[in-house]
Amino acid sequence: MISLLLKFILYFIIALALVFTIEYLISPVYVFPEPKAFSGQELFNPYEGIDSTYWRKGNFQIQSESWGGITDGRKNTNEAIDSIYGLLGYDIIATSDYQKINRHGEGLDTYIPVYEHGYGIHKNHHVMIGADKVIWTDYPIFQTIHHKQHMVNVLRPTSELVFIAHPKLRLGWAPEDMTWLTNYDGIEVLNGYRVSIEHWDAALSAGKNARILADDDAHDISNINEVGRYCTFIYSPVLSGDSIVAAMKNGKAFGASIYRIWGEPMDEKIKKANSLPKITKIELSGDTLTVAANRTAAKFRFIGQGGLVLDSTMNAGEARYTIKDSDTYVRTEIFFPNQTAYYLNPVIRYDGGDPWEHDFARIDITRTWVLRIVGFATLIFILLNIYYLRRRFVKRAHR
Repeated sequence: MISLLLKFILYFIIALALVFTIEYLISPVYVFPEPKAFSGQELFNPYEGIDSTYWRKGNFQIQSESWGGITDGRKNTNEAIDSIYGLLGYDIIATSDYQKINRHGEGLDTYIPVYEHGYGIHKNHHVMIGADKVIWTDYPIFQTIHHKQHMVNVLRPTSELVFIAHPKLRLGWAPEDMTWLTNYDGIEVLNGYRVSIEHWDAALSAGKNARILADDDAHDISNINEVGRYCTFIYSPVLSGDSIVAAMKNGKAFGASIYRIWGEPMDEKIKKANSLPKITKIELSGDTLTVAANRTAAKFRFIGQGGLVLDSTMNAGEARYTIKDSDTYVRTEIFFPNQTAYYLNPVIRYDGGDPWEHDFARIDITRTWVLRIVGFATLIFILLNIYYLRRRFVKRAHR
């Protein structure tokens, strides 16, 4: 019985290895458009028309108990997640189970179907927001820039928004990847495990108008240090799932890093969460960008091409920056005295068309098929050698 079980496990592993090998062999090879900084005579401000009234606090990355407790999040029930994040003032609580759309709260107006895609060893994951279905395709062992692009292209039609998850984690995504990758919506810049600002600036500097996402990505909500640390604020007069997703598509959101001391008591965390500063103005008048909050900030910083600091204003409730002809994009960071920080989507240069549009990578058909033919020929050669070697061993054993 044990020998049969071991054989079954062995054959299963071999079959799985063969499936993944074929997956790698048929992967397309892409030609990537040259990075091109934002340009044009006009400036696009995604926050035009906002005020301080309708900012909705959201979290789109947290794991619950699923898959029989195999995955991280096994200690988190849906009810406990709702309770804790409700106390922390979250309007949108979206659970991103691994490879599974969590249907808890599906009947609520605020429900958004979300899941975390990916199961590779280097954590090349994606946060799928407004997902229609789960995609099981992945490259679990390693991923080149071509594999990463193919995964984004496969995922793209199945979800309203595709965000690159925690890119700095396990070095799954290099900042240079963001320079070349196309066809995704944004980057999870702030995450409970890694902060990936350099990846964001790499994308923006290459002319990809990547939206920011900020999430706790909590795996154990009983650990006080994992909850209420990061969130995304979305400007949406209507508090519904569809309205939230639409606002995020339009860039009317910003990431927040809520400072906390290690082991901060829950009552202190709740008190702080319910008294966060509000952004009251993100206004563009001609070439002057004005950003204001309802409290004095320790520092406003304006960041541009290559992640360079363009200007800063200290100890003020409002800051202005005059955008120069040489500025391709300008994003704003606001640091408050208690070290809580807000990171805004950028104002970009454009030609008056679609501000989210960019050139897409295309499949190099010739290189793709050459590599497929060589790859399958090599695989067949290896399998035939294994087969004939096995036959020789069997014949010798029977002599």
